[in-house]
Amino acid sequence: MTVPGSARTLTVLGSCGAWPEPGRACAGFLLEYDGFKVVLDLGYAALPALLTHCPEGEVDAVIVTHQHPDHCVDVSALARVRYYLAPDAAPIPLCCPPGVLDVLRALEPRPDPATVFDVRDLASTREIGPFRLETALLPHYVTNLGVRLSAPDLTVAYTGDSGPAPELGKLANGADMFISDATLQGASPPTTPRYVMTATEAARGAAGAKRLLLTHFWPGSDRAVSVAEARAVFDGEVLAAEEGLTITL
Repeated sequence: MTVPGSARTLTVLGSCGAWPEPGRACAGFLLEYDGFKVVLDLGYAALPALLTHCPEGEVDAVIVTHQHPDHCVDVSALARVRYYLAPDAAPIPLCCPPGVLDVLRALEPRPDPATVFDVRDLASTREIGPFRLETALLPHYVTNLGVRLSAPDLTVAYTGDSGPAPELGKLANGADMFISDATLQGASPPTTPRYVMTATEAARGAAGAKRLLLTHFWPGSDRAVSVAEARAVFDGEVLAAEEGLTITL
């Protein structure tokens, strides 16, 4: 439901890659645009944070970039919340690559996730609520689709996990907020192909965006170091994702 005049915000539900540090969670964001609520990824321990904002999991859509559990495992928990607390509610649109549904069914086949969610192929979905949805296939160990959500006066883009790639430039160009993988710090590893980025590479990929939000930090990383590295090459505002942080867009 769209409520004219409502806030446009991005809330960090989780910011860790691989596994959550104590008191933190893995990938997850809640994007609100004039009353429409869309979740971007929902990894380990991200659901409790979502429930502080949506106590019965009452979101309008979920987008999952890829099937790794640090990005999708708590979608299974959200399915339980909806199944038990809102059994008569319409299925929530779930836009994801095909492998995500396989993971969810392996975690909990009953109820079938496809009965709680309206499962849609992320690559072929063009609209979700008020947003025009574009995707970009980005380098990772499994199929990972970066997303770009555009509505009047707002564009938010998110990489999921990604190595450095030319596709990042198109994803970021003109975005009001670019949420980017920044797993690593320091010099770029010499290995190729690359499936995650340093903070410096994230900042280079974000060229053309107005603001950069670094996320997917390797557990134990000093986030101030990542921010400093990104600021050295990115002209706009650089933020570190922190659980509970809400950003006005």
